[in-house]
Amino acid sequence: MVELSVVIPFYNEAGNVLPLCQNLSQALQRLGKPYEAILVDDGSTDGTADELRQAAGELSGFRLIRLRGNFGQTSAMQAGFDYAQGDIVITMDGDGQNDPGDIPALLECLDRDFDVASGWRKDRKDAFFSKILPSRIANALIGWITGVRLHDYGCTLKAYRREVLSELRLYGEQHRFIPAMTKMAGARVTEVEVRHHPRTKGRSKYGLGRIHRVLFDLLLVKFMLSYSTRPIQLFGILGAVAFLLGLVISGYLAVERLFFGQPLSDRPLLLLGVMLIFIGIQFVSMGLVGELLARAYLESSNRKTYSIAEKTGGEE
Repeated sequence: MVELSVVIPFYNEAGNVLPLCQNLSQALQRLGKPYEAILVDDGSTDGTADELRQAAGELSGFRLIRLRGNFGQTSAMQAGFDYAQGDIVITMDGDGQNDPGDIPALLECLDRDFDVASGWRKDRKDAFFSKILPSRIANALIGWITGVRLHDYGCTLKAYRREVLSELRLYGEQHRFIPAMTKMAGARVTEVEVRHHPRTKGRSKYGLGRIHRVLFDLLLVKFMLSYSTRPIQLFGILGAVAFLLGLVISGYLAVERLFFGQPLSDRPLLLLGVMLIFIGIQFVSMGLVGELLARAYLESSNRKTYSIAEKTGGEE
């Protein structure tokens, strides 16, 4: 029986693999719990795969999963989740900047009845303007939109109870939103200060060029969590506002034309009013179609609209 599963995605991290795996192995052995480490090679093109094979061959409980191409960190992490067997799943970066010695602190939070323990790199060892500042802005934005406020969404060092992950499917860049996605589904989330080491080898795969992907995925996550089972409440409200605003504008112009003889052929406001009415009708129609699609999906996939935390007593 495996109690702990550590999932680590790697992409072109030659030189970082063996030191990280050796440190991780020592940290896991000190815990005295049955464990496994799932090393996911996300289509590396340097010597990462060879080092991962060596680690999987030499270290007890270490397994290698090689993807056929570079699918991205989210897909690599999802692959690790799919093959993880432990009751608790821990995620780490493959660049050696996370410290395996912080795993006991994460597990202690789960022992206090939390479902997710998220690392917080309070003393982060990265460049301020290219990494830390954009990260702080992103953390504030994610917290504001999702309502789940954490200091460091970008920290990969996290611990999860397996049951909160079993209901998730990750796409795009959604791995960073897992704490928000699980909490909005009822999980109890906490944050733990963890150590952060400077990168000694290789190059970071993240930069300012990925900001737009994060923003689009954030909007998608917000919609999926809040309105995927009730799209009419979003599109219906937008449609009603647009429709009523269009009626008000059209009514105002009708009064001007009928009672004051004002010409309307050269009034851009007339076009705006008509457009808002049709846009409102379209939004409401989209909401109704979305409701039908959501119900068809939920019924065909047998997916529940709720998540059970505990069942006690009675017969199964």
